[in-house]
Amino acid sequence: MFAVIKVDCINKEHVCHQRSTSKNALLTQSVEVGGDRKSRFPVVGESERQERVRLRERGHDRGIPIQGKMGIAAILVIVLCMCSLSLTDLDSGTKDGDPFDATPSENPETQGKQAREDSPDEQEPSPVSDFDNTYNYILSRLATMDQAIHRLNVGHYTLDVKVTQLLDRVSRLDGTLGEVEETMQQISLLTKENRKEIGRLEGCHKGRRVGYKCYLVYRTYVSYAGAAQKCLERGGRMAMPRDRKEQEALADYVKAFFQPGNWPVWLGINDLRSEGLYLFEDNTRVTYFQWRKHFLSSQPDGGKRENCVAMASDDGDWWDNYCDRNMSYLCEFDA
Repeated sequence: MFAVIKVDCINKEHVCHQRSTSKNALLTQSVEVGGDRKSRFPVVGESERQERVRLRERGHDRGIPIQGKMGIAAILVIVLCMCSLSLTDLDSGTKDGDPFDATPSENPETQGKQAREDSPDEQEPSPVSDFDNTYNYILSRLATMDQAIHRLNVGHYTLDVKVTQLLDRVSRLDGTLGEVEETMQQISLLTKENRKEIGRLEGCHKGRRVGYKCYLVYRTYVSYAGAAQKCLERGGRMAMPRDRKEQEALADYVKAFFQPGNWPVWLGINDLRSEGLYLFEDNTRVTYFQWRKHFLSSQPDGGKRENCVAMASDDGDWWDNYCDRNMSYLCEFDA
C-alpha cells in the first residue's frame, strides 16, 4: 500500500499540494463558521431539526455536522499525503547511501540464526548435495569396474590368442612327433632286419654250415625262453636237428667248441604243450631223438617238472631239464 501511495505522490506531488491547500481553506472556513455561525449560515428551522432527528433515529446521521465531516476527511487526506512524502524521502535517503535501514529490526536470535545460515563454514549439507555426491561416487566406481572388465577382456583375448598359437604349435609338434615315431619304427625295422642279416652272416661265418643251415653257439647263460628270443632277434631260431646227419654234425661242432669241458646247450625242443609230446620251436613234431641211455639214469626222467631239452657237449646226448635253468644256447640260420 505504501508503494502505491509513494508512486502516486511522486507523480502527482502538485495535486497533493493543491489538495492540502484547499483542505486548509476548508478548515479555516469551518473555524470561522464555528466562531460566527449566525453571520455566515441561516438559522436552522424546525422542519430541518425534525428531519435531522429522524435521520439520527434511522442511523444515517451520528450527530456530526456536514461541515465537521468534511473537515475530518480533509485532515485524513493531508495525513496520508504527508506519510507518502515521508516514505518518499526515506526511500530517496536509502538510495543516496543513508545508513538508516528502513526495514524493521529483527530479533537477535533470528539475526544470529540467519548469520549462521549465511556462514559458508557452518552451512549444513543439503540432501541434494549428498545425493549428488553418492551418485557421482557410484558412477566413478562403475567406471573403474568397467575399466577393470575391459582390461580383463583384453587379457582374456590375449590369453586366448596365445593358447590358440600354443595349440597350433602343439599340433605341429604332434605331427612332427608322429613323423619321428614313424621314422623310428622304420629305423627299428631296418635295425632288426640288419641284425637278422648280421646274425645270419655271423652264424654262417663264425659257426658251422651243415647243408642249407648254419649253426652258431652263444656262450651266454639264459633260460629256454630267453634263448628262443635271442635267436629270433639275430634272425635265426633255436637249433632243431631233424635227422641223424644233422645231429652228428651238431654234436661234433659243440664238442669242439667246449673242449675239453662238458657244457650243455639248449636245443629248440620241448613238451610244454603236452607231457611226452615233444615239438620243435616251429610246432612241428620231433621224429628223431638222441636221448641219453645209461644203466644208472635214462632220459627223459623229469616228468612234468623237466620239459625242455638240452644237448651235452661231450657226447651230444639229449637231457630233459627245467625250462628256467640258465645255460648256453645254439641257434641255426638259413644259409
